[in-house]
Amino acid sequence: MTGNGTGEPTARTGALDLAAAPSPLGREWEIDPSAYWATIDAATQALDAPILAADLDALHYNVADMLRRAAGKPIRVASKSIRSRPVLDALLRVPGYAGVLAYDVAEAHWLAADGVDHEGAARPGCTDVVVAYPSADLAAIAALAADPVAALRVTLMIDDAEQLDLIDAAVPPSRRPELRVCIDIDASYHAPALGAIGARRSPVRTRAEASALAATVAGRRGFRLVGVLTYDAQIAGVGDLSIRRPGAGTLLRAMQRASWDELVTRRREILTDLRRIADLEFVNGGGTGSLERNAEDPNITDIAAGSGLFGPHLFDGYSHFRPAPAMGFGLAVVRRPAPDTVTCHGGGWIASGAAGADRLPRPVWPEGLKLTGREGAGEVQTPLTGERAERISLGDRIWFRHTKAGEPAEHSDHLVVVSDGAVHATVPTYRGEGKCFL
Repeated sequence: MTGNGTGEPTARTGALDLAAAPSPLGREWEIDPSAYWATIDAATQALDAPILAADLDALHYNVADMLRRAAGKPIRVASKSIRSRPVLDALLRVPGYAGVLAYDVAEAHWLAADGVDHEGAARPGCTDVVVAYPSADLAAIAALAADPVAALRVTLMIDDAEQLDLIDAAVPPSRRPELRVCIDIDASYHAPALGAIGARRSPVRTRAEASALAATVAGRRGFRLVGVLTYDAQIAGVGDLSIRRPGAGTLLRAMQRASWDELVTRRREILTDLRRIADLEFVNGGGTGSLERNAEDPNITDIAAGSGLFGPHLFDGYSHFRPAPAMGFGLAVVRRPAPDTVTCHGGGWIASGAAGADRLPRPVWPEGLKLTGREGAGEVQTPLTGERAERISLGDRIWFRHTKAGEPAEHSDHLVVVSDGAVHATVPTYRGEGKCFL
């Protein structure tokens, strides 16, 4: 595959295969990081920057490693961490990956609906899509309810009876099929001295609160309770090596153990009550950072994960696993403001979350470059300093790793997959298919 001078691919390959076993040649990204990124750079030279690229061997390694960590429990793919429909489809063809955890109702409808793929071939919709967050998008809810096939495949998230009212406001029960709903249970840890630790998500925490909401769903026309979700953000999303103060890792691990023990007990009690009210089809939990823990809990039926496929630098801060840095983005050098400084065009691919240095993209190749303290990763330009800058020419490419897995896809129409030193496949991102959900 070659470029046409505009940054667009001139051809596309068939289905992406992620089911293959990892290469027996070793972990190139650890053995020789410079050669690893240089190979990706060389393979994509015919394409214009900015470019989003992934290494196929590294993807195979991460797919297999997540399955190993899940220990036979199905992995529900978190779409926000992928944001490419062909990549989602490829993952779902791998035994052990089943269902999607979407982040938006319109997105879930799009993924669940039968249609055509980016190459014009027939694409059957995903038959099991859970929307991870409540929605007030009445038009999207009405569109889903008007599609009887997709409505059977999509499960909406709630944590408040008022959300049922919103759904009814979009389309009353008399004019729609019964809609599937899932209750989000607060999985944060309430520490005696520190208060709530974890994501500020659901207000439903206790057995009584969960039972009351479940009973409300059971008593409302047009709804069926089919699942429960519990996202342990304080465990799955916080690496024990990411806090570098002396002793902080030990304290964090102690908090995570205490949080897990409390959650397992509370979740078991809540599920005991809810199963008396509804016939639950699934109980979802976890994330890439807590696959092992959720695999051990018999009450969990599937585990949410997605970020581990691409291995963003967020996961460099975990002691119990280390995914391959499978994906990076390349920017072109367009300026040299000083002998020890080069400037890339674009680069403000800053991760969501609490603002801080850990939200910035990390330059990884050529080695020996760093962001400047005053500009960081800029909207239209990103300066980098270091002795290596003197040996970089205008037009050369700098490769970065993002903090998050899915967010880079919002900046690129395509993901280029490299294998054996050449472009293996080019697949569209959500943006490349004209989709923007949040």
